[in-house]
Amino acid sequence: MIRRQTLAGHTHEFPALSDLLAKATPARSGDVLAGVAAESEAQRVAAQLVLADVPLATFLDEQVVGYDEDDVTRLILDTHDPTAFAPVAALTVGEFREWLLARAAEGAEPAISGLARGLTPEMVAATSKLMRTADLVAVGRRTRVVTGLRSTLGLPGRLASRLQPNHPTDDAIGVTASILDGLLHGCGDAVIGINPATDSPARAIALLELVDAVITRYEIPTQSCVLAHVTTTLRALEAGAPVDLVFQSVSGTQEGNRGFGVTLDLLAEARAGALELRRGTVGQNVTYFETGQGSALSADAHRGVGGRPVDQQTLECRAYGVARHFDPLLVNTVVGFIGPEYLYDGKQVVRAGLEDHFCGKLLGLPMGVDVCYTNHTDVDPDDTDALLLLLGAAGCGFVIAVPGSDDVMLHYQSLSFQDVLTARQVLDLRPAPEFEAWLARMDLLDDAGRVRDLAPDAPAVKALLAAAGR
Repeated sequence: MIRRQTLAGHTHEFPALSDLLAKATPARSGDVLAGVAAESEAQRVAAQLVLADVPLATFLDEQVVGYDEDDVTRLILDTHDPTAFAPVAALTVGEFREWLLARAAEGAEPAISGLARGLTPEMVAATSKLMRTADLVAVGRRTRVVTGLRSTLGLPGRLASRLQPNHPTDDAIGVTASILDGLLHGCGDAVIGINPATDSPARAIALLELVDAVITRYEIPTQSCVLAHVTTTLRALEAGAPVDLVFQSVSGTQEGNRGFGVTLDLLAEARAGALELRRGTVGQNVTYFETGQGSALSADAHRGVGGRPVDQQTLECRAYGVARHFDPLLVNTVVGFIGPEYLYDGKQVVRAGLEDHFCGKLLGLPMGVDVCYTNHTDVDPDDTDALLLLLGAAGCGFVIAVPGSDDVMLHYQSLSFQDVLTARQVLDLRPAPEFEAWLARMDLLDDAGRVRDLAPDAPAVKALLAAAGR
């Protein structure tokens, strides 16, 4: 179906829904690379005007990636909930934007959050393309998604963190030192999550046992995860390893997931295995997914109906449709990790991070963000500071933090433990409630609830060093 819009005497044509979505997207380098970006600001505005008049129900009948050839599309449409969709079923994309902003202004969290199972990724992607930064923040703040395993995540007034103690050789002492550093800074309530340097079952099991020993000895209300491939985690489960969370990177197309070496059935099998262990205390959300704008494009898995390329942000939202099906504890977008070919500079990274958070939460996901960048991207710490504070204002569930902002294994820049403390202080946010209570028990908080500055011989430091076997 060709859609048209005349603007300043020129008629712009959009021959397919995927083309309309791409042309309406705020500028980013990945869409230029894919050949789908708007050719001018005038064309972008024309596309946004047309998109605003598209009924939401259109996305149930007209697909950007075909139903018959893609299992992600089938999953999205076959699990769509008409009852949840009913309150907004008669609205256009533009009217839905206004509906969301009105509910956000009223503070109507249940009204927004209750839509999740009735929305498709393409619906929320389309809506985000009409949003300004403040709109994304306002609606994200009023969209609540709460999950739990040993800590409760997503509650209002809270900002959790993933403590990422990566090491270039998976050295036990190096990993332990980073864990200790993070805990003493009040980080780790979302997860202590390690990217292993080598993806072997033996290494994964060793790292799982290391973290589990610290968590168990001092009864830390958090969960561990070794971010190995899901097949490696399955082998660790078979060996009886202490697996809290099953991790996997996922994509928005069947072909993209094939590039990651996964299928929907494989994800279901791994989740079932983790559920059987029943390691949760406050909930049983046992999966963790990572995504990132540009992942499908980087794998040449970004084409839809008729072989047409699909814009990277719409495909990112479709990855959330995969994650949603497996009731995750955590989902995060590694927003600047892939490189400048996909998000060129700080402006694009900030925009993408807020879009991803907004879209993920509208779809019912416990959304976090790795506020990060590779060193050849035109991004700097001022950009990441801005994004962190905007995400905190938007009610982001968690962020990722590494020692000194520098991941020495993955070779990229992320947030530091101190950055998490700054965001909590500036925005009056607190850790997950169970973890906050643990920090207090360990005498790591002062009378105002802030993390203490501790000397090396402080009791809490000595206790954690003992727990780590040092």
